[in-house]
Amino acid sequence: MGRLGRLLASRRPRLVSLRTTFALSFAVVTAVVTILVGILSYDAAARLVRVDQQSVFTEVVQDLQNEVRQHQMTPDDFSSAAPGHDIVRPARTDVQVLGPDGRVVDSGSPALPVTAHDRAIAVDGVAGKTEEHKDVDVGDDVYRIATVALGDGRGAVQVAQEFSDTEDLLRALQQRTFLMMVFVVIAAGLCGWWLARRITRRLIILTSAAEDVARTRRLGVEVPVTGYDEVGRLGRAFDRMLGRLAQSEEDQRRLVQDAGHELRTPLTSLRTNISLLRRIDELPPATREDLVVDLTQEARELTDLVNELVDLAAGQSDNEPPQRLDLAEIAEDVAGLARRRTGREITVRASGDTGTDGRPAMLQRAMSNLVENAAKFDRGGRSAIEISVTGTAPPRPHGSGRGGGAAGASAGPVRVEVLDRGPGVADGDLVRIFDRFYRAADARSLPGSGLGLSIVREVALAHGGAPFAFRREGGGAVIGFTVGGGAVDGTRGPN
Repeated sequence: MGRLGRLLASRRPRLVSLRTTFALSFAVVTAVVTILVGILSYDAAARLVRVDQQSVFTEVVQDLQNEVRQHQMTPDDFSSAAPGHDIVRPARTDVQVLGPDGRVVDSGSPALPVTAHDRAIAVDGVAGKTEEHKDVDVGDDVYRIATVALGDGRGAVQVAQEFSDTEDLLRALQQRTFLMMVFVVIAAGLCGWWLARRITRRLIILTSAAEDVARTRRLGVEVPVTGYDEVGRLGRAFDRMLGRLAQSEEDQRRLVQDAGHELRTPLTSLRTNISLLRRIDELPPATREDLVVDLTQEARELTDLVNELVDLAAGQSDNEPPQRLDLAEIAEDVAGLARRRTGREITVRASGDTGTDGRPAMLQRAMSNLVENAAKFDRGGRSAIEISVTGTAPPRPHGSGRGGGAAGASAGPVRVEVLDRGPGVADGDLVRIFDRFYRAADARSLPGSGLGLSIVREVALAHGGAPFAFRREGGGAVIGFTVGGGAVDGTRGPN
């Protein structure tokens, strides 16, 4: 099986790099465009040259026809030796004169071939009658020849145009065009390779960073990518993603360590009490009762701790969609539930615009934790526990409830406070009460896990706010949080 895997791996096609693909694509596109432009340009130039040469030859023949038709002319009138002969000889044009019997009386340079048709034209009685020959080989050159009759059997004039030089010129142009196309294609390939190297260099850096993360599993890798184009944005997004993943990994590690530490104590106590159950028949009734009560209390505390750990972990990836809500209404719901659970008097005060965008379940959990914390530390208290919800914006019009207000409106921060008349919080504990599993010295004998206020902190941060705590005038504590007026951060984890 291992040999088969190696064989398949050896036959696996090698991946082509993006740089090579980009360079080849650039060269192929440039080659296609260059070849098309070269072919079209050459074809247009060749057609233009040939048409121009043909038009010159046709114009010479027509002028000759008009001349012999208008005047009775003899072969002597076209002799090259006679001064002022009556025909214009353009470049690469040869003229040869035939006598009445079709014989050459004034040879061209070079001499042109005379066919039976040409002799017949020479003895023809119609002036201007013409016989044309194409692609006639004269020596090493190729000519087109037109034989024009002088009329009344007086002879004929042969006009020949050399076009082999034109074809040689066009062949030279064709070769140069081909060489230019080859040069352009090679230059395009080199330019494409250079551009691909510049463009993909940062992508190679990103790839190396990703491969390094996959190989070493270290998320704290800095991605050295610059620029403000798409690649630069990808690099910065990748860097932020690695930062978030590293922070999330650190948070999970801390959570597991803290949870393990906190779970160790109740589990140890449970194991001790369970070992005593083996000798329960030997224990006096009062001790048995205390053992059962202790087990019940420890099981309840362990259950509460596990539930709060689950809530804290679920809050890190909460997918509850944000919505427009009224924190004053949530406070009323929390107060009603707390009254039934604790039997304490819970009052709610609201002022200003208490509407915001957020996740109702998370915010209700945070308020419930604050109220339960106040009730726990103010046991037996007679003063009411107060929930204060204060908005910074002016109050909304009467009749607007949960989800009220204009769609997408952005209100100011909303402040939630829970006030009690308990023993308060020591100054040294005010800055740490929102840490996970932290419990003040005077609270360690009370039930609880030390996670309730940590959850409050996570909820506040996830909603663009922050937690706070201070001593209350006249005794007691004020603990709460703010909710920002901006967008809810659905990706923020614990810090």
